[in-house]
Amino acid sequence: MYAAIHAPGNFPVLVECAGQFSPLVEETSSDNVIFDVRGLRLIFGAPQHIAAEIHRRLGVPGNVAIASNPDAALLAARGIAGITVIPTGREAAILAPLPLYLLGGSPELAHTLDLWGIRTLGEFAALPPIGIAARLGEEGVHMQRLASGTATRQLRLRADPLEFREEFEPESTVDLLEPLLLLMGRILNDLCARLDRQSLATHEVRISLKLEQAPEHRVTLSLPVPMLDSKVFLKLLQLELSEKPPQAGVEKISIEMIPVAPRTVQHGLFQPPSPEPEKLEITLARIRNLVGAENVGAPELIDTHRPDRFRISTIHRPIRGADPLVRGRSPDRPVVTLDQRDQGIARGPGGPPPALKFVLRRFRPPCPAQVWCTSHGQPVRIHSTKGDWRVQACAGPWLASGDWWSDSWDLEQWDIEAGAGLFRIHHNRRIRQWFVEGEYD
Repeated sequence: MYAAIHAPGNFPVLVECAGQFSPLVEETSSDNVIFDVRGLRLIFGAPQHIAAEIHRRLGVPGNVAIASNPDAALLAARGIAGITVIPTGREAAILAPLPLYLLGGSPELAHTLDLWGIRTLGEFAALPPIGIAARLGEEGVHMQRLASGTATRQLRLRADPLEFREEFEPESTVDLLEPLLLLMGRILNDLCARLDRQSLATHEVRISLKLEQAPEHRVTLSLPVPMLDSKVFLKLLQLELSEKPPQAGVEKISIEMIPVAPRTVQHGLFQPPSPEPEKLEITLARIRNLVGAENVGAPELIDTHRPDRFRISTIHRPIRGADPLVRGRSPDRPVVTLDQRDQGIARGPGGPPPALKFVLRRFRPPCPAQVWCTSHGQPVRIHSTKGDWRVQACAGPWLASGDWWSDSWDLEQWDIEAGAGLFRIHHNRRIRQWFVEGEYD
């Protein structure tokens, strides 16, 4: 059993009235709603009493109809004034006098029926179904079922917008951080509870503070993974506001959480445990509070051939293009694999070039050095803070340059063997300075 309300120009009233009787509501148009009233007999009694109660609570001029299927109720509400209750099996008889335009449909169908002289639902329902199917197709068959009140379907339920936003306006302005956090904690608890009831989490929390005679103060918590812990949000907010407090008293608090699907994690039996994202995010927030947000992040390679070029990215995303050997190493001493040119190193006469299977540990920054070279340009002695060496063997040079449009560079690189080990050195030909770039393991 379904009820329909027709009240032109009163859409919010229609939705509110239907919501008082059933959670299953279809917003057919701005003038009509249909809702399920099965099960209300124990509360209000017979269908006539249910329809009368709906009409009473509507509070504005409108029509109410109850029928065994949604479309019959809607047609009756649109075409019959006041309250209408259609008993099961009487749909065709009650709908028969209604004008044909209530069905809607395509302009071609309406034009054809007009040429046939069909003006009412009863006249249309009385036509032979086989002829309707042959001449008007599937649309005509469906419209004839609507006209006879025998069409059945499920309600197209309205979906409430998933907006998780709350505001609070205290009686007086809040000037101190502790009472402000207390009020915000209550709002965060309510929003997290609403998200939990919908089986959702959030990856972004937006806070807006309306200040007294000052611009609005906004804070956005961008989370690396979906979370749902009000205590974590409150702690992150406390660290953020401690670093950048509002410049005046707070008159109004607005908090919004962007809903996303919750995080699903399947832990491996033999994988080492990793820190919980919530605790890790709080730790990173504390570090950002101490050293500055611009100094905390993940190293990200820059699209250039210049060696040792990267930037610190504060966006929560995996590092693209990272060498697998770099993972897990200390960022101040990255590991760079040797390429094909490093397969040999020149020794004295008759010395076979050995095959190197080492990695290069770069010095940050490269260590300035003094280098003595032969007349052919080969280094023979190096003096730097790393040591004073005589070159026993060397390979090179390999030339590399680029970025001529901004910070140009022009390097002449050598691999050398000294008494202390194997090293990479280079000569910056633009500034005419030698550097010890790193040491091979």
